[in-house]
Amino acid sequence: MARLAHELRQLRREAGGPTYAALARRAGYSVATLSRAAGGEQLPSLPVVRAYATACGADPEEWERRWHAVSEKLAEAKQADGAPYRGLARFEPGDDEIFFGRDALSTELLALTRNRRVVAVIGPSGSGKSSLLRAGLIPRLTRAFQSEEPDAEARPAAVRVLTPGSHPLGRHRSAFIPSVGDGDTWVIVDQFEELFTLCFDPVERNEFIAAILSARGPDSRLRIVLGVRADFSSRCLEHPGLAVVIRSASLTVTRMNADELRDAIVKPARLHGLVVERELTSRLIADVAESTVALPLLSHALLETWNRRRSRTLTLDSYEHAGGLQGAIAQSAETLYARLDTVQADIARRIMLRLITPGVDGAPDTRRSTARGELEALSGGREADKVLESLTRSRLITLDGATVTLTHEALINAWPRLNGWIGQNREKLGYQRWLTEAATAWDAVGREPGVRISPVRLSQYVALFSRTDRDELTPLESDFLAAGMATHRRTVRNRRATHAMSYLLVAMTLLTAAMMWRQRRLLQEPRK
Repeated sequence: MARLAHELRQLRREAGGPTYAALARRAGYSVATLSRAAGGEQLPSLPVVRAYATACGADPEEWERRWHAVSEKLAEAKQADGAPYRGLARFEPGDDEIFFGRDALSTELLALTRNRRVVAVIGPSGSGKSSLLRAGLIPRLTRAFQSEEPDAEARPAAVRVLTPGSHPLGRHRSAFIPSVGDGDTWVIVDQFEELFTLCFDPVERNEFIAAILSARGPDSRLRIVLGVRADFSSRCLEHPGLAVVIRSASLTVTRMNADELRDAIVKPARLHGLVVERELTSRLIADVAESTVALPLLSHALLETWNRRRSRTLTLDSYEHAGGLQGAIAQSAETLYARLDTVQADIARRIMLRLITPGVDGAPDTRRSTARGELEALSGGREADKVLESLTRSRLITLDGATVTLTHEALINAWPRLNGWIGQNREKLGYQRWLTEAATAWDAVGREPGVRISPVRLSQYVALFSRTDRDELTPLESDFLAAGMATHRRTVRNRRATHAMSYLLVAMTLLTAAMMWRQRRLLQEPRK
């Protein structure tokens, strides 16, 4: 739908950019109707699309084919939305009816947040932290707000959810201002590890931590809940205030036991009038017991099994055809990748690598939230839009407004092709993460033409990116490097000119001294 709206806007630009009033006269529809058609908020009707195309001088039959393609994709998405399982996607607050297996942990977390103003939820990647926060905690807070509970503090004045990103305080400063009204404001900071993987400014990082810890003050009306990946808890312990939170107010997300797993497998299907074979349930519980990243793999395998169900029954045979617990993600990803042509496959590779922050000093690779515009800039927009839609439909990535991210970090290791790309490009990826951040900052201050880039960084660029690799950079990144190289060349020329002038001055000084000495000798010689 967003792509069709983008193409309609592009069509209008290619037609010379007529006003909507002019288009309305040609199309026979109102300005508001045509404007909404290109707005992307909802799918316009087929007659409106045909009229819009005709008014812009395009072939209406071609645009009818495009409309049908989008309509079919929306129908597929709607069918997928009716699935009882979330796949790699996390559970959201509206999914609490199908969020099974975490009742005890959700209740324990709610009690902890009422007794402590800053709480940390700690668990390994794939343990279900995000889902616990969103589909376990938030609905319970909402029900407390809607209840007639006499304790006003038990009712949240507001519940806010955020992820730190690269500029946590710049983006989220207002989130720490309590909402007007009775009760506390809950701020849930999911994927807290982004503070260490995406934020490169230690000052902003410490200020963000200070904003979190301010909730412990006696007059605070904030309650903070942090979702922390276990392998980054040591980074939290380096900060005295966070160390206190980890020691005294943390909840560890443990593995589900067999009964909890059975609930997570069977009860969502039962809500949809489906049946799960006993053999499949037993096999899933056994397979999960052997996996270290269980829940996203389980959820994706169940979704793929549901897609292959026989009538109303999810069978062991369908599960095995989907690839099983360990192979379902790779099979889904490879199926999508095989449908892409050569150009689209290369764009998909670039997009997926842009969504990765490589680990350093033994740290694991992590996902990176990325602006959609950054990804579209890799190929002029249109082809990138097609690939983004394909990756989204396959639930490998998530589009949230203008932000793109991997649906789950489990994809990094579960898809061998992606893992191989990362291994082959690890050093280049580290450089790209620096380059993107530096170029964005340069753009924000007006693209200073005299920007200086260290010779070491410029040498890295030459060493890491061959001429054929340089189309992997966005126009902004290329412009930033070009400006830095131009500054470097001017600096080198000026330095050489200064050295040459210095040599010339020395030579002239020596020559002048020699001439003066010669003159004195001539004056001192007796005349004959």
